[in-house]
Amino acid sequence: MRLTIRRNWIAYATIARKEIRRFMRIWTQTLVPPVITTTLYFLIFGQLIGRRIGQMDGFQYTDYIMPGLILMTVITNAYANVSSSFYSTKFQRHIEEMLVAPIPGWIILAGYLTGGVVRGFLTACIVTAVAFFFTSVPMEHPLLTMLVVFMTALVFSSAGFVNAVFARTFDDVSIVPTFILTPLTYLGGVFYSVSLLGEPWQALSFANPILYMVNAFRFSVLGVADIAIEVSMTVLLVFITGFLWLSAWLLRRGTGIKQ
Repeated sequence: MRLTIRRNWIAYATIARKEIRRFMRIWTQTLVPPVITTTLYFLIFGQLIGRRIGQMDGFQYTDYIMPGLILMTVITNAYANVSSSFYSTKFQRHIEEMLVAPIPGWIILAGYLTGGVVRGFLTACIVTAVAFFFTSVPMEHPLLTMLVVFMTALVFSSAGFVNAVFARTFDDVSIVPTFILTPLTYLGGVFYSVSLLGEPWQALSFANPILYMVNAFRFSVLGVADIAIEVSMTVLLVFITGFLWLSAWLLRRGTGIKQ
C-alpha cells in the first residue's frame, strides 16, 4: 500500500511539475498577455466608457467590472493550458508512455489539471495586482475569493481536458474557445448587471453557467451579485463534478487516445 501511494505521488508530482514548468518557461506568452489585455480593458471600458456610465449597483463602473475581468483571465488561461498541453501530448505520441505506466488514470488527470489551476491562480494574482492601479476595492470575502478562483479554474481545466481528448488537429483545440467560450464569457455579466436586460434575454442569460461564476466572484470581492451566492456555488459544484467525471471516464475509455 505504501509503495503504491509513493508511486502515485511521484507520478502526480512529475506530471504537475512538468505542466507548471511548461507555461512558466514561456511566461512571456502565458502570463504577460493577460496583463496587457486587462490593462486595455480597464483603460477603455473602465476609464473612458465607465465615466459615461457612472455607477452600477452602487459601485463605480471600473470597480464593478474588476471581478469579471479577473475571472475572465482565469477561465481563459486554465482552459488553454490543459487543452493545448494534453493535445500536444497526444500529437507527440508520448501519452502512451503514461498509459502503460502502473499508475491510475486519475493521477494523470490530476497532474494536468494542477497545471491549469496553478496557471489560473497565477494570472488571477497578476491581474489583481494590475487592477489595483485602477481601482481601490477591498476584498469583502478573501477566503471565498480564493475558493471561487480555484473552483472556476478546476471547471475550465477539466473542460479543456475534454476538448483536448476529442481534438484531432490543433484547429480543433481553438474551436471551442473561439465559438463557445468567448461568447459565453462576454455574455456572462462581466461588463454589465443581468438585471439591466429585458426579456427574453434575461431569462436566457440564466442558462449561461459563466454568469453564476462571475456573480459568485463579484460577491466575494464586492459583496453584491445578481444571483444568490448559494445558487452560484451550487452551479459551480455541479459543473466541477460533471466535468471531472467526464474527463476521468474518457481517459479510462481511451477516447481520442487509443483509436
